[in-house]
Amino acid sequence: MPIFNQALDIIKTYEGFNERAYPDPNTGAEPYTIGYGTQFYPDGSPVKQGQCCSKSKALEYLLGEVKVINNQLTNLNIPIDDSMRQALISFIHSVGWEPFLYSNIIDAIENNNLYGVTAEINRWVFDADHNVIGGLMERRQKEVELFLQEVNANPWCSTEVLLSAFRNYSAAPNQVRAIRKLEENINPYTLAEFANNFKIDSVDWIDYPSDEFDSLFNV
Repeated sequence: MPIFNQALDIIKTYEGFNERAYPDPNTGAEPYTIGYGTQFYPDGSPVKQGQCCSKSKALEYLLGEVKVINNQLTNLNIPIDDSMRQALISFIHSVGWEPFLYSNIIDAIENNNLYGVTAEINRWVFDADHNVIGGLMERRQKEVELFLQEVNANPWCSTEVLLSAFRNYSAAPNQVRAIRKLEENINPYTLAEFANNFKIDSVDWIDYPSDEFDSLFNV
């Protein structure tokens, strides 16, 4: 089996090691996960509540899963280099084989549309309640960087989280609080550049005093 150290590093970093099986956060029950994101043992049996494993056993399970994913990718016969293969192995391990097949990634690869591939990878950052998961955003960035490692392309691709937020902005209290919290954590130089590019001064904002604005939205 080829050595997929970069894929393994991403998976191990973002899955983390769990000695004891834990339930799905959405169901509170099955499917259970153990080790480095393993839900099925090599013989196909599902992980069960209360089961445990060592780090060496968890790595054995993970290597078996990576081998299966690699064989599935090989059977697709799509034009990918080694770095692309490793990035897709990590991505598929995260989202599952069927979601990968139903995504736009395969078509984008066959059409040599690298932007389309990275844009699709970056869309998979939400939980079941459509909330962005910070750890997934970081993982997707690593997968995109790895996917484009051997080609001359810009590895950064927007997840359009901010554009989506702007489109759906209604000045709801939670939205105002989220924007203020984001502003507090943004580098001031980056914020200033954004303000200039966005041309905030040219927008016809309602000039409410700060305390009146706060009272309008109860924030």
